[in-house]
Amino acid sequence: MSALTRYLRGSMAFRVRDTGPPDGEPIVLLHGFPETSAAWSRTAPLLNADGYRTLAPDLRGYSPGARPKGRRHYRLDTMTGDVTALLDAAGLTDAHVVGHDWGGALAWELAAKQPARVRTLTVISTPHPAAMSWAMRHSTQALKSAYMGFFNIPRVPEFLLRKGLRRVGLRSLGIDDELAGQYVETLLEPGGLEGALGWYRAIPTRPRPRSARIIVPTTYLWGRRDKYLGRAAAERTGDYCDGDYRFVEIDADHWIPEKNPKQAAEAILTRCRSR
Repeated sequence: MSALTRYLRGSMAFRVRDTGPPDGEPIVLLHGFPETSAAWSRTAPLLNADGYRTLAPDLRGYSPGARPKGRRHYRLDTMTGDVTALLDAAGLTDAHVVGHDWGGALAWELAAKQPARVRTLTVISTPHPAAMSWAMRHSTQALKSAYMGFFNIPRVPEFLLRKGLRRVGLRSLGIDDELAGQYVETLLEPGGLEGALGWYRAIPTRPRPRSARIIVPTTYLWGRRDKYLGRAAAERTGDYCDGDYRFVEIDADHWIPEKNPKQAAEAILTRCRSR
């Protein structure tokens, strides 16, 4: 079996990093904002060394061939089809699914709507959507998420972000230059920023998060120094998981796949082996 470098969903083409033994148990790795599949470049080798095959796509908005215009194209319930198209292209009925940041939100959606395609679920940083919704009303989470409102202003965020990325890159996030440079290169491609911001701009078009129950075995990994996603939602996430559930809290910030790959891999492997 040859490694995938791209796959199709309709007219859209997605880039994908397919590494590890071709016959290993598959793990799908979903990145967030402003990352690309490179976010997993330090975690995936640790999973591959344990015999797992990893599939890390550049998600919608980040793959040059998958940047549709219009926020309705960036609804999570639409983009679950991008993940199942990857599974189909790889000849897989199901896989272990891991997501970080927006990739975590997509992973929650997939596990809730299509649990038969998810062997196990590991979500990094991003709480269950219903827990997030509760925290927005009952904690300081709304303040932590205020930047999302700015991202919904037409055109202005692109102008300011493009200017900032060219001048200082992503230095303020504390991500090292090697990875940050790859993220910036993708965001500055034609349509790159518009595609990445599409995930935020689709928020007003989505129904209010419901208490969708998660029945697959689940691990939620959260960094206690996360500036964007607070403790209230993190601790409430388990209330929406009916299957075997594990909450792992570590001394880390938001960028766990990049900065804490060993701890990320440990949580993922522990969950995958539990099935």
